[in-house]
Amino acid sequence: MPAHRPILATLVALVTLLLAACGSAGPPQADEQPLVLAAAEPLAAGTVGAVDVAGRPVEVHVPPGYDATRPAPLLVVLHGFGSDAARVDALLGLRADALARGVLYALPQGTEGPDGRRFWNASDACCGVDRGGVDDSAYLAQVIRTLAATYAVDPDRVAVVGYSNGGFMAYRTACDHADLVSVAVSLAGAMPADDGACRPSRPVSVVQAHGTADPVILAGGGLRDGHAYPAAAESAAAWARLDECAAPTTAPVRRDLDSAVPGPETTVTTWAGCAGGATVELWSIAGADHAPTLARSFTTAVLDLVTGGR
Repeated sequence: MPAHRPILATLVALVTLLLAACGSAGPPQADEQPLVLAAAEPLAAGTVGAVDVAGRPVEVHVPPGYDATRPAPLLVVLHGFGSDAARVDALLGLRADALARGVLYALPQGTEGPDGRRFWNASDACCGVDRGGVDDSAYLAQVIRTLAATYAVDPDRVAVVGYSNGGFMAYRTACDHADLVSVAVSLAGAMPADDGACRPSRPVSVVQAHGTADPVILAGGGLRDGHAYPAAAESAAAWARLDECAAPTTAPVRRDLDSAVPGPETTVTTWAGCAGGATVELWSIAGADHAPTLARSFTTAVLDLVTGGR
């Protein structure tokens, strides 16, 4: 990697800390996370390691063909409520093909709550009640910035893919930090009930994937902790409005995304003609529950979006 990249990032971090010290009347409050942009020591191509961001470990996999002179796509994967990075990595099955395509692959961990279960504070519906004021939106922005300061990252190929609570969090990150995120994929997650709370600064390509038989996060929308979340189709339509897309396709497109359901069970609805070349898709997986048995075609479809088909 170019030698100036870690040095520049370190200088930025020092200046930030000095300005904060001069302008602050006291130490930061307990719920504030200081902005740390210093680059970590980059890992060699083809290796895996942990990067500390705000006291929380992020598992980073560097593809074998990584070249610091050629910006690479970045994929950040978010686990579900009560789960962890290892389990969502196994569930989604994206890592091997992502690395083969030259994608930097990152697995952050949510915060461990009082009950011992990890969570992302994505929304009141999932899972922001009694969670200690954790600001995971700011934290994940910090993760992306730290990795971009450490590695050569293509700013137009930064994807956040989340499952369940992580799917809610992928949307929250894209809403709050569209300057950093170009792709958001939510499997069994949802947008906020009021999509007016989402104000992305630029168009984001989005996939809403959901099993029609999901008993945990209902495909037709519902309530969690007394707070509403929208239907899968409404979440996709909300992004289509935000991205200023044309009308969706009317002819059904079928894919086989769940290997446990016979045949091409998934109906794909696509909104094209979106601002900035973005796309919005709804993958409705007929008969699938909260954790579909994802086929290789799911991996291919997600990574085509992340990498632009390369």
